[in-house]
Order: sequence, then structure tokens, then C-alpha cells
Amino acid sequence: MNPNRTDLTTPPDLTHERRTGPVRVQRPQYLDLMPPCNHACPAGENIQAWLSLATEGKFREAWDVIVRDNPLPAVHGRVCYHPCESNCNRKEFDNPISIHAIERFLGDLALDEAWTPAINVPPSGKKVLVVGAGPSGLSCAHHLALLGHEVEIRDAAPLAGGMMRYGIPAYRLPRNILDGEIARLKRMGIQITLSDRVIDLLESIHFGHFDAAFVAIGAHLGKKTEIPARDAGKILDAVTFLRDVESGKAPALGRRVAIYGGGNTAMDAARVAMRLGSEPLIIYRRDREHMPAHEIEADEAIEEGVDIHWLRTIKSIEATTFTVEKMQIDENGRPRPTGEYETIEADDLILALGQDTDTTFLQKVPDIKFKDDGTVEVNAQMMTGHPGIFAGGDMVPSERTVTIGVGHGKKAARNIDSFLRQEPYYKPSPKLLATYDKLKLWYFAGVKQQTQTQIDLAHRKDGFGEVVGGLSKEEAQFESKRCFSCGNCFECDGCYAACPEDAIIKLGPGNRYEFDFNKCTGCATCFDQCPCHAISIIPEQAASA
Repeated sequence: MNPNRTDLTTPPDLTHERRTGPVRVQRPQYLDLMPPCNHACPAGENIQAWLSLATEGKFREAWDVIVRDNPLPAVHGRVCYHPCESNCNRKEFDNPISIHAIERFLGDLALDEAWTPAINVPPSGKKVLVVGAGPSGLSCAHHLALLGHEVEIRDAAPLAGGMMRYGIPAYRLPRNILDGEIARLKRMGIQITLSDRVIDLLESIHFGHFDAAFVAIGAHLGKKTEIPARDAGKILDAVTFLRDVESGKAPALGRRVAIYGGGNTAMDAARVAMRLGSEPLIIYRRDREHMPAHEIEADEAIEEGVDIHWLRTIKSIEATTFTVEKMQIDENGRPRPTGEYETIEADDLILALGQDTDTTFLQKVPDIKFKDDGTVEVNAQMMTGHPGIFAGGDMVPSERTVTIGVGHGKKAARNIDSFLRQEPYYKPSPKLLATYDKLKLWYFAGVKQQTQTQIDLAHRKDGFGEVVGGLSKEEAQFESKRCFSCGNCFECDGCYAACPEDAIIKLGPGNRYEFDFNKCTGCATCFDQCPCHAISIIPEQAASA
């Protein structure tokens, strides 16, 4: 590697060097960095870009930017656990940007206005089969359509949505919102065939004249466990329970229902049981610090009155009496038995111990390999061992969330497009991350985060109405303006005003600035005051290398 060249993805900032004199030793450079929100998004959204547009009130343009990466913004604004906000630099200053609430506002506005993304490429003449109408399958179909391919989705269920419909309760994701997002995909020309279980994938590909396939059937089988039980009441698995409730076949439950597990599905099962008139209690073998459920899920369940018995594991059941053993957490965070027992009374039991995927229909396809848990092995391009068959979502080894599934679908679509066109797909090189320590926040003042309303507790238990409300147009735009624009110039004019040599040229709104290096002395005053670190300092010899 040439030592005189600078890798522009990791520019050195020579903050210790301030010599200007007759020979300039360093120079400023406008260089966009990676905002931490974008970096943390499993769907790969360009969050900062659409926040900037929302700040200007350009809501349609902001939504267009979102759906380049994520076809379900109204859904994600409700069900994503927003790691973007957990990584937002503003949280170190006052509170993170409420990114999910702004995304929800834009998604809902798009549904109200019936916006549909334009397909700006000619038809490719290629046809792709997508098996599964969950988040990953819908995402893959959306991106394939944008790339000019004909797409058909087939799903065994009577309605599309996968676990978004049959696993996430309506009080978190209203069905008209989900249906509206799916309807948009149909307007894009995507065919969705329901109540159609694919039994023989190769046969379906052959007789359907498909050129490639993406399989994303999800994980719809509840895990089981052996518990000695005599004369016990109903023992259900949470996945089946939630699906039956959604399908209008809710089981009759006793007054007191135990839910065994500590994940998000356990919290949902408990809150649904409460809405069906039961008194739910959760039994979980770890403590709250080590639970797999997201913090907000446990908070809302407890707020609604769900009783959680931490550090407990069920040993046996006799009629309505559950014998549980107390546990303790060891130095590695694992639960260990204590030999102490107690009894809990409950009429029924719902098992929420995780989900499995049924991939047996793929085992007759040559060269596809499976993990011990039945998940399918894929390469870096999301392709299985069989050429032209790709897979993603919950059926491949990964964390199981809606947003990760959507990210899988996008990634698979781009690689399917590459496969069909026989052209390599090159992912852009990563940029240097704009961390909080790089910012100089003189420009910003503390501003309170806009909060979403919630229906009162007394009315939550009466039905499945949406618990969390959205932002108004004014609130969404105001919240967008709290963004620091980390690592990317937002034309604050700070550099322009600070330069002692008048070496900075304004190029007009939206076009940013450039340097006049006949005047620039390399003093780094512009770098020192840039609030968002959109200016880097590089060695002078690197600029001419």
C-alpha cells in the first residue's frame, strides 16, 4: 500500500497539528461519515437522509428514501425495537431521536395518501418465486420488483403477513396497517397466492417457470418441553395460542393462566390472555437482567398487571398446582437450581420457550445443508447450497426480529438480481463511524423528545385496540429537527463563517460547500467548529498522491 495515500473511509484527523506558515502541511476535506443510527439498523435504512427530508417537511421524499430499503415503515414504526435509537448520539446529550415514531408517522401518511414507489427500470424478463409472505418474503419481493423482476409470493396461510399477523397482537400492530402495507406491494405488481403450501420446491420452480427462488417460511412451531403433569388443565404453545386468537379460534382459558418463558412471545401471550379475561402470570428461570424479552415488552406487561415470577422453573404439575424450583444466576449468567421449591396455582399453561422452523420440505433438494436445529445454511449472498435457491428470515441462523427479516429480504433480492443478471453485486465499502466524541455540539440546544401517547390502563384490557399512539405532523417535523446529522454536512454555515481566509465557497442550498485551496492555510478552524464532523483533516501530501 502506498504510504502517501489516505484511506478515505478512515481519514486521520490531525487535531494535534496546527502549523500553517508558507507550506501547508494539512488540508480540510468534506467527507461524509456513517451515522450510528444508519450503522445500527438491521434493515440498512438511510435514517439520517430521511430525517433530514422530514425536517424540511418533505414527507413524500422522506418516505421514498425509507422504502428504498424497507417496504414496511408503518409496521416498523410500531414493532421494531429501534436499535437505531439505542445507538443515537443524541442520547449522550439529552434523549435519542424518536426515530421509530417519525418512521411510523411517515408510514401512516403514506397509507393515507396511497403512495406507491415508482419502478424506474425496464422489466428484466426474469421471474422469481418467494415462499413465505412474512417480513422477509415481502421485503425480498418488494426489492425484486424495484429491480424489474416479476415476483410471485406463495404462502400456506389464508392471509399474508407471517408472524407479523399471527405472532404480533393487534394492540401492537393494527391489522389495517399491515393490510395497507401489503396492498401497496400488490399495486407494485407483486402476485400473492395464499392458502398454497409449497410441498415440492423444485417442482414448483419448474412448472412455474421461475428463474430463482427465495424461501422465508419463518419459525411457526412452538418448542416443547417435558414436564411431569397429572390431571393438568390445558397445555398450549404460545405460537399456536397467538395464531388461534388471530384466526378467531381463541381457546377457553381458566381464570389463572401461567406462561412459561421470558421472551417477547411470552410477554405477548400474557397480555393477550389478560385481554381474553384471564389473570396471567409468567414463570421464567432467569432474572430480569438476563431475560431475552426487550425491556419495553416487560415494562408494558408489568404495567398492565402481569405477574412475573423470576428465577423459577416448573418441575411438575398436578391438577392446578405447579411445583417450581427457585433458581439463582451464576457468574456466567446461567440459572442454577437451589433445591428450594414452592407451589403456584394456575388453571392452564402456555409454553413460550422459543420457536422452530419446519424445513423438512427442503430436505429433498440437493446440496441444501441444515443446522442441528433445522435452520438452513446460507452463504454471504443468502444463497443455499443449491444454485438459484436463496433463504432468509427466521429459517436461517440469526436473531429473529421483523427488522432483521426485512434486512435479509433486501440483501437476498440484491444478490438474486446479481445471480439473474450474471453480474457481481458489490456492497459499498463501510465508512468511518461518526461517534459522539467526534461531534462539537456548540450549535445544538437541549430539546425535549416528543413522546407518544398511550391509551389508559383501564381500557387496554377491554380489547385489542392499539396501545401506543402516533405523532402529529408538527410533532414529527419538530422531532426530526433534533437530529445532529452526525458525520454529514447540513449546511449550518459554521465553517463558512469561521474561516479566517475566506477560503470556503457556498455552492447554494443543498449543494454544500467547497474549499479554495489557493487561500486555505490548513489552520483547521473549520474542522474545530464543525458540529457534526463533516470535515476531516488530511495530510497535504495525501491530497496530491
